[in-house]
Formats: sequence, C-alpha cells, structure tokens
Amino acid sequence: MSPTSLCLSFDTIGRPEEVLKLTERPLPPLSGHEVRVRMRYAPVNPADLNFIEGTYGRAAHPPAVPGHESCGEVEAVGPLVTSLKKGDVVIPLLGAGCWTQHMTAAEQHFALLPESIDPVQASMLRINPVTAWHLLTQHVDLNEGDWVVQNAANSGVGRALVQIASKQGLRTLNFVRRPELVAEMKALGADAVFLDDEDGLAAARECLKGSAVRLAANAVGGDSAIRLMDLLSPEGMLVTYGAMSRRSLKVPNKFLIFKNLRLHGLWITRWFEKAGADELYKALEPLTRMILDHELHTAVDEVIPLRDFRRALARAAEGGRRGKVILDLA
Repeated sequence: MSPTSLCLSFDTIGRPEEVLKLTERPLPPLSGHEVRVRMRYAPVNPADLNFIEGTYGRAAHPPAVPGHESCGEVEAVGPLVTSLKKGDVVIPLLGAGCWTQHMTAAEQHFALLPESIDPVQASMLRINPVTAWHLLTQHVDLNEGDWVVQNAANSGVGRALVQIASKQGLRTLNFVRRPELVAEMKALGADAVFLDDEDGLAAARECLKGSAVRLAANAVGGDSAIRLMDLLSPEGMLVTYGAMSRRSLKVPNKFLIFKNLRLHGLWITRWFEKAGADELYKALEPLTRMILDHELHTAVDEVIPLRDFRRALARAAEGGRRGKVILDLA
C-alpha cells in the first residue's frame, strides 16, 4: 500500500471555515529532480484566507491546497537531485500548497536554510520579511540616517520593516491604529510612532522638522495613504503593497503636480516568480542571518495542530492577536 499524507484542501471557493477540510492523499514515488519535504510549520496569512475565498490576486482552481508559506525538512530526493539531501531544512518558493504534511516539487522550488534556524520563524520568512526587504532596497537608494514612513506598522511586514531598517541604519516613522501599540513598536526599534489620524499626521510633521522623506510604504490605502503622501518630499515614492482599508488609493492632484510623487505597486509573489536564483538568495541570505542572530523576529500568537485547523482559522480572524497563528503540520 502506498504511503499517505494529510493536507488541508477545498473543492469550492467560499468561507474557509466552511469549505476547508482535512484530506488524506497518497505519496507517489519520486523521479528525476523531485524532492519530498516533510513540512513542519505553516503560518495562517490573510492572503491564504483570501485565496480560499476567491478574493486573492490569483484565482484558485479547486480542488486546491492553500498556504503560501511553510518550513520543513527534506525526507527523500529523486535520483537526479544535486542541490539538496535528506535532512536539509528548506522553505518552498512556490505560490501555494503549503498546508500539507508533505510537499513534492522539483529541487529548484525549495530554498536551503541553515539547520540551526528556528523552524517556526523560518516558516514565516518568505512573504513578510522579504516584502519589507524589497520595500527598503529595491525602490529608492536610501542612505544611513534617512527616514522611511509607513502605515500598518504593527503588521507582519511593518514589524519586519522596522527591524530591517534599524539594521541598515535607517530611521522609521510609523503609523498605527491603537494607542497601546506605540510603546510596543518603539520597543521593537521604531524611531517614531503615531496614531494614524490627523493629529498623528501633525505630530509626525513636527517630528520630522523638515527632514527629507523619499520612501513611504502603504498597506492601507484611503485617507491613511494620503497622510503618507503628505509627508513625502518632492520626487518621493509611495509603494503600495496592501489595501487593508479596502478603500481605493485616491491621489490629490497637488501631490502629482507640485510634488511629482511617484507611485509604485508591489506584489511579492510576482517578484518571486520573475526573480532568478541569485536575486532570491540576495534577499533570503541577510534575512536568514538576522533570524539566526535574533535581530529579526516575527511574533507568534499560538501554534495549533493541523487537525484543529478550524480553531486556527477562527483565531487568525480575531483582532487583538499577539502575532501570527501557526499550523503545526505534524
């Protein structure tokens, strides 16, 4: 009898708690450059839930296995595999399919990580930290001491951006929605934190005292994005990577005419698909080193067993969490 493995899958688009189910599927023998990875942990990201609901940037084609991130260990390799071996710690570079106990794919679809890395932290490496790294390194040539402004600073990307910017000698001005997050973000390394409202904008202007701001990271849209544009210097760039408010980005004419602001979008999934191996490791290597050196940490709210996935979905949908909800895929 062929060995089997458990995964979460859905046969139709819909509410995750209604359409997601635990499924057993066979593990076929490996061939050529294929690698089988025993997955250990996977976060529950908003993008994963959107994928199941049919509201993600790329349509699902059920039956499908969701999950955009995970970490595991190589369990077996095909006869032509040269870059990986049994026991190696890896993360998948695929778009989805991570909520499974086993993943089989060609060897080039996995990135090798140091065996000493925390597997829970590694499972959250590919999306939020890489997005933050991309924001800070691929859009504007920043120098030590420069200011970067962002909204949704307490999000996964926002927290990663603060830690990476601090490592690079950059200063961050951050907007959050709740007063209790101010001290928490400063403890993480944020240089300035304000509430995301008009009073917060006035306080941010006073804090900057006319300093140049050439980069703003927008994950909210609506009025929050307008506040970021207000703080940007002429020729500055607003990079939009999320739309948490679900409100369109409406740009006042004055920001285009008198400040000549540049607007850019970022979907890190698209970048991963187009980037070559050298580009990928250029991003992953410094972030991996930061995790190993305890300079980059993603907060975890709770680790929940795969079989209790409905509780994980419910917890991930709740406000006031202390961090990410993680599926234990054992």
